[in-house]
Amino acid sequence: MKIRIGYELVYNCPQPTPMILTLSVHYTRASDIITPDYLITDPPIPLTAYRDNFGNWCSRIVAPKGRLSLSADALIRDTGLPDVVAPQARQTPVEYLPDETLVYLLGSRYCETDLLSETAWRLFDKSPAGWMRVQTICDFVNRHISFGYQHARRTKTAWETYQERSGVCRDYAHLAIAFCRCMNIPARYCSGYLGDIGIPPPHGVMDFAGWFEAYLDGQWYIFDARNNIPRIGRVLIARGRDAADAAISSSFGPNTLESFMVRTEEVNENALSGI
Repeated sequence: MKIRIGYELVYNCPQPTPMILTLSVHYTRASDIITPDYLITDPPIPLTAYRDNFGNWCSRIVAPKGRLSLSADALIRDTGLPDVVAPQARQTPVEYLPDETLVYLLGSRYCETDLLSETAWRLFDKSPAGWMRVQTICDFVNRHISFGYQHARRTKTAWETYQERSGVCRDYAHLAIAFCRCMNIPARYCSGYLGDIGIPPPHGVMDFAGWFEAYLDGQWYIFDARNNIPRIGRVLIARGRDAADAAISSSFGPNTLESFMVRTEEVNENALSGI
């Protein structure tokens, strides 16, 4: 399967504004890229890039005063298979977890384990450890939260999501991550592309997606509390403790996001000539 991915973000800045952008496909998908997702700026401006502590590819720019368009148009190869389901995956006791997973047991900016620990143990202590416990958490979060873009705000945390019972995909992920960490399961936030491949219409407005990965039985597995079913065609952009580590843009000055478009769709061989 081949998937066309891309975006166009238009910012307006009242003054030159430094930005960090996390918009490039994750290095773990590098071998799948057919047409690279080069970042195009209009007007053209210099950019530099670096790899952050979580392995995400980040670009640095100084947005000029006025209007700036950021865009990419790429093609990537995908297996076409849904997310892996492994009900037999066991939970690893904390004392045997690899050192690099321990940071994903701790509270973070959007995942307040201290506030949610008592609730998590009350809700999930009786659930089977391992895969089924994570799935039980996803089931609860999926039922507990009402989805709606009108409920989105940048500062919303897992605790606030639990209290308000509403949010968008990143809020579902944050609450599930916090619950997993409270139950001694390492969990990390993921952002990327997720289209409607294999999903019957009607389809919603396309956006970047948020999901999470839980560490079970020696490896990381994908979970998605928002959709709560295995999905086809995920393309990872970034991972981190929560959305603060995987923000598509971090701006160091005033700016307005004037327009926002994300594309992710399956293409056939006859359509490739138009890429």
